[in-house]
Amino acid sequence: RRQRNLTNKWMRRLHMWTSMTSLLIVLFFSVTGITLNHPSWTFGQDPVVADTKGVLPVGSVSGTGEAAAVEWLAVSEYLRSQGITGEITDHSVQNGEGSISYRGPGYAADVTFSVTTRAYELRTTRSGLVAVFNDLHKGRHASPLWKWIIDITAALLVVMSLTGIVLQLTIRRTRRLGLVLSG
Repeated sequence: RRQRNLTNKWMRRLHMWTSMTSLLIVLFFSVTGITLNHPSWTFGQDPVVADTKGVLPVGSVSGTGEAAAVEWLAVSEYLRSQGITGEITDHSVQNGEGSISYRGPGYAADVTFSVTTRAYELRTTRSGLVAVFNDLHKGRHASPLWKWIIDITAALLVVMSLTGIVLQLTIRRTRRLGLVLSG
């Protein structure tokens, strides 16, 4: 009996601590879960698309056609100096045309350029706050820190659920109803 009381005491504490620790993040994932189910709900924050043209710096591309050598670091650093952000998700050269793509939560930038003239076209798309939160919910194009936050939140929810089940099973008066509702 004493051991059971000590176990119940620690289960209640652990359940309370994990619940309070994960309260705001559970609220975040709950709200974004709803907005993910209704992608048309942008609340007036439609994506803003901007097109820009320019010329890549000398030395960033050498050669022509399939033999073109693209200095991807030089191209990327130049584009970042023009305001591009996000993580590089793709880059390639085909048929004398190069492309590089950047992604971030609620953000996309796609650049195509000629390997002969170095002329480029840039299209950036900045989505609203709802889209940013939805991408964070999925962990899409998020930083490693955010991915850790998602993992820690999942672990907290597992502990919270397990301690809740243990607590429910120890309350004789409501055990049956709790199991029925859980089922």
